[in-house]
Amino acid sequence: MIAPMSDPRAAAIDARLAVATFVDPHSHIDPHAPAARSLADILGYHYYTELVHSAGVPRGEIEADGLPADERVERLVAGLAPLSNTIQHAWLMEIARDLFGFDEPVLDRSNWRRLADRVATATAASDWEARVLATNRMDAVFLTNDFDDPLEGFETATYVPCLRVDELVFHTGKPGVLERLERTAATAVGDRAGVHRAIGALAERFVRRGARAAAISLPPDFRPHAPDATAAERALAVVRREGPAAPAMERAILAADLFWRVAECCDAVGLPFDLMIGVRRAVYPGGVYQGQDLLDGRLSLADYAPLFNAFPRVPFPVSVLSHPLNHELVAFSWIFPNVFPFGHWWYANTPAVIERDLEQRLEAVPRTKLLGYYSDMYKLEFGYPKFAMFRRVLSRVLARRFVAERGWSEDAAVDLGLDVLVRNTRRVFYPAAS
Repeated sequence: MIAPMSDPRAAAIDARLAVATFVDPHSHIDPHAPAARSLADILGYHYYTELVHSAGVPRGEIEADGLPADERVERLVAGLAPLSNTIQHAWLMEIARDLFGFDEPVLDRSNWRRLADRVATATAASDWEARVLATNRMDAVFLTNDFDDPLEGFETATYVPCLRVDELVFHTGKPGVLERLERTAATAVGDRAGVHRAIGALAERFVRRGARAAAISLPPDFRPHAPDATAAERALAVVRREGPAAPAMERAILAADLFWRVAECCDAVGLPFDLMIGVRRAVYPGGVYQGQDLLDGRLSLADYAPLFNAFPRVPFPVSVLSHPLNHELVAFSWIFPNVFPFGHWWYANTPAVIERDLEQRLEAVPRTKLLGYYSDMYKLEFGYPKFAMFRRVLSRVLARRFVAERGWSEDAAVDLGLDVLVRNTRRVFYPAAS
């Protein structure tokens, strides 16, 4: 149960922000199955498998091949008690209570089947997806689409395509990647010029299908730059020949070249390029699926200055994972017109971290540049507690820092909150409509 806000000014601001509708600018929703269909879909979110495993449940007990869904749910529920202090557990109980009418104070082995029955009944309704979107107050949800996604069979005004380029940039040598690129772009990729043409064709295809952004997740040792054309051509040949076993230097040169090409294409077709910076993959190989990666703050956004300088027309919404990088992001957003603080990503997505990072941003970055939040969700139901969490934090900061300390009126604070929560996403990702 989420307690009422103790500050009546924050509560009043929150109540007014809660009726606004908005766009969620980053998620992992499958537009062909956007909502949950079972309690297994909800508890399968990687936060729960990660935390239950962290608290002592062996990975094999919740990820064993052929494990029936009900048995997996029972094992996850049995491991929930140590999570009761976490914000992720609060999300789960908020979903159970407010979306499914489950009024038990805890979810455990004695009652999980009652919740499972409620979930199954509610989600079987033909209008469930629409009802969840309405409850979430979402007008649209941005997707994460593979470069060869057919982008068919869903309404792109509601489920907005986003060209995710991690695989193209960092895993070009994996079997089949270049072949898929050639097939999707309908152009030969026998040399660097062909690969560059194909990426341009991808960007144009995505824009035709309603895409509003490209996006990539970047490791801490990546350095964006435009490599020498001869070196990049040679790197492509080596990676094509040797695949993932190609030398790290050649793979790095090719990744920098392809990344730079994506930025050029964003410039050409008018797409923002979302940068999610600072994740190190497979730090914990023994972890559960999607529970093996961690933040690594051993980098500086100074390495990205050449990129921001080279493409002044491209909006770069930037997400970071550590507080020192958030301070850098504030400074970069302070002076670069094309750099925007973007949401509160992954390990920074807890109220305490959001509040600290948000205070820095609100105090120093022009109000029209603050891209407040995105859900990063895999099922629509999680948009409800996640955005509510952010809205409550935002309301507390507005009440304390602006109303109490600066003497702003409640109306002025709400107006700033609407910039952060609603308007700026439209300004950046829907510029023609703004």
